[in-house]
Amino acid sequence: MSESRETPRNDVAETQAEPTPLRRKPVQQRSARRVEQMLDASAVLIDELGYDALTTTLIAKRAGVAVGSLYQFFPDKRAVVQALTQRNLERFVAAVNERLQQLSPEHWWNIVDSVLDIYLRMHREVPGFSKVHFGDVIDVRLLADDRDNNSVIADSLVEILRGHVDRPADELRFAIAIANETADALLKLAFRRDPNGDERIVAEAKHVVKGYLASKFGD
Repeated sequence: MSESRETPRNDVAETQAEPTPLRRKPVQQRSARRVEQMLDASAVLIDELGYDALTTTLIAKRAGVAVGSLYQFFPDKRAVVQALTQRNLERFVAAVNERLQQLSPEHWWNIVDSVLDIYLRMHREVPGFSKVHFGDVIDVRLLADDRDNNSVIADSLVEILRGHVDRPADELRFAIAIANETADALLKLAFRRDPNGDERIVAEAKHVVKGYLASKFGD
């Protein structure tokens, strides 16, 4: 991934993750398709077996490729799941960015609903996401060596929101980091109470985060 940069409002913000865990990037379309198959297979297997029981042999078999083919691109299962997590983050950021383009600037607080609703949808619908989320189950620094996973997510959201919220970058980054940590803790509680996310706790998470951001940026 490239380094953080100011993102034009109509462009998809880049995620802030470290360079890909791939041993080598697929050049041909067929190779890229095989890598996607491996990531898809690992996601389904995580749902079925959990991360601890996951193996490169199982991933290769489910993907319909030779295990040697998997090792051409990934050194181990952690790298596969790291790539899967990065892909999920990229899709999350793209979905948030697309949704925000549809919001009126004067209704910035709808950002909270959009971000949390997209996260909830991924948790409920994307294979493997409910078990791995954005990587904390495996390593709190799965997405980047120099920051924890929540910091990577917050930085990615800041890159999007800079085009929607007229505040200094440092002030925005601090507020989004606090809001992200708060939402993360409450959503974890919601999913502990209910596999699909306890709706009362989800609603409370939105209320708490909106209230906090309103205190920083106004209504």
